[in-house]
Amino acid sequence: MQAVGDFEIDRTETPIGEFRRFVDATGTVTAAERAGGGSTYENGWQQRPGWTWRTPFGTPAGPREPAVHVTYAEAEAFCRWAGKRLPTDAEWGEAAYVERRAKPSGGFVTGRRYPYPTGTSPEGANCLGDCGPVKTAAHAVTSRGRGHAEVGTTKAGVNGLYDMGANAWEWVDSGAGADKRTRGGSWWYGAAQMRDEHRQDKPADTSVVYIGFRCARCR
Repeated sequence: MQAVGDFEIDRTETPIGEFRRFVDATGTVTAAERAGGGSTYENGWQQRPGWTWRTPFGTPAGPREPAVHVTYAEAEAFCRWAGKRLPTDAEWGEAAYVERRAKPSGGFVTGRRYPYPTGTSPEGANCLGDCGPVKTAAHAVTSRGRGHAEVGTTKAGVNGLYDMGANAWEWVDSGAGADKRTRGGSWWYGAAQMRDEHRQDKPADTSVVYIGFRCARCR
């Protein structure tokens, strides 16, 4: 985990290998599994038979791929099981855009706010079209994009964190209500969705191929 002010946040999105430990320990069966598969948006929502956190694109995935096809409640339950919690929207934003390390690496400057989680440009993130080349772990069988990258393999960004911009949207604790916020964009979208001002709420029971999560805790 990486310290950011008075909290800590995971350096990467939660990988499948860690989510599997949670499932094995708790007996969790996700909503996508119960439904027979998660979804993608192909001129309207389309269910993808067999697409779950275990098989995000319909085939078995590696342990370092991000856990997706996970609802807000399932992400929240994992973080609680791991002794952590989902980051608040404000925490996520601070970690993604404001450099808090006393001696940052990668050319970052302590106290500076950046337009992208990768820094002054979106280069190095796994986004659609305008972030440069990235080696992905899976080729998406969808109408757009190329799939996610393994966690920790793209460019380290603000606060030394990986994939706060793009790769997979991330659930955050945005308060009460049936809709919950996702942050950072994904491989399905371009660089515009990586910026702090872009906010997108989704029904909390959404389980799709491009939404994952990471956890946080108080210091």
